Amino acid sequence: MKSSLASYLEVLRAPGALKLLLAAFPARFSYGMISLSIFFKVQGDTGSIAAAGLATGVNALAGSATAGLRGAVIDRYGMRWPIRIMVPSYGVALILMSFGSGKTELILLAMLMGFAAPPINLSVRPLWRLTVPTEKLRVAFALDTAAMNSVGVVAPVVATTLSLQVSPNTSLRTCAALIFLSGIFLARTWQVRTWKPEVKEEKTPPIWRVKAIQLLALEGVILGLGWGAFDIAIPALGTLEGAPQLVGTLFAVMSLFNVIGGLIAGSVSRKISPLRGFTIIYLLWAISSIPLAFMNFDWTMAIVLAFLAFFGGVQQVFYWEITEAVRPKGTAVQAMAWLWTIEGTAASIGIAIGGYISEHLSPRYCLGAASVALLLSFILIRSNQSTLSRADRIPTSEEDQAAMENAIDTTK
Repeated sequence: MKSSLASYLEVLRAPGALKLLLAAFPARFSYGMISLSIFFKVQGDTGSIAAAGLATGVNALAGSATAGLRGAVIDRYGMRWPIRIMVPSYGVALILMSFGSGKTELILLAMLMGFAAPPINLSVRPLWRLTVPTEKLRVAFALDTAAMNSVGVVAPVVATTLSLQVSPNTSLRTCAALIFLSGIFLARTWQVRTWKPEVKEEKTPPIWRVKAIQLLALEGVILGLGWGAFDIAIPALGTLEGAPQLVGTLFAVMSLFNVIGGLIAGSVSRKISPLRGFTIIYLLWAISSIPLAFMNFDWTMAIVLAFLAFFGGVQQVFYWEITEAVRPKGTAVQAMAWLWTIEGTAASIGIAIGGYISEHLSPRYCLGAASVALLLSFILIRSNQSTLSRADRIPTSEEDQAAMENAIDTTK
């Protein structure tokens, strides 16, 4: 315990390390507020949960659909100009949405925000290779992952409180201010000014010709549809049952246990092969989701969500290591970015469909769909383990570090 703490302190003492964490913090906090801010803004102005779900969905769709392109651009040209262009564009779109009112106008602005989302997370992770020695990279990535996910504990609560107690407009403008701050702070770091993209090796096969990547993409489609329905079902259920103030708290509980699960997985990932750990945790993840559709919207739901998030956090670490093991050389950013394009696009469709189902049937159907999606995804991976055989071994230190580096939301 003491040695682990000492390692984290050593990373924080590295030149520019603390500044890098602090520079990314406002944007990460803003991203933790965005979805609920959009939902409450559109639902409040239109009175329609379906419209709110559609706006949230198109925002996520626009962001996820361009994630692969942004990853390719960063891999080729660097990160300075994307930040300088996208941060102001995103901030202006947020402010415009806070002044919007019509259903069509709000949905279009939500889509514009998705297209303009600055790749803050996508940009920050590679900078740690410049900041700390190689032997400290895994600790740095773990610290950065914890910092990124921890904002999700508070951000949803802040978004819910501002939206319901003040106004959704205030919540959206707060998001804009936070994005502007991160853009300014990151542009001034020495890491952003000096980072250069990884050189791509010759004769590297295209990502989509790799069967393992194809399998993970298909898994992402199934999981994305279910998880998108889940994302809209929670605020919809809270609104319909007269307890919207609990929505942020429930998402905060999930974020907390997701962080805990990831940290625990990081301590055991070197003792079990990524593929074996992935399949075992996937089954537990699917099982933990079964009670979702039957729980009351109270503290009992929080308990189920805590288990769901915990296993999801553990599963993510093994997923990143599997991706790192099977991806083509020279695609450190693109591999995760394109996979998230597929999963995120599916999730966006799930959000939009889930909003309609929640309003015309019940959000509980969406929660049930999430459980089914997790089970189907597990069956898909379990029945095609041979395709991921390259991940059925203990990863090297270099692969483990690269896997932790890709532990990001690549739409942001």
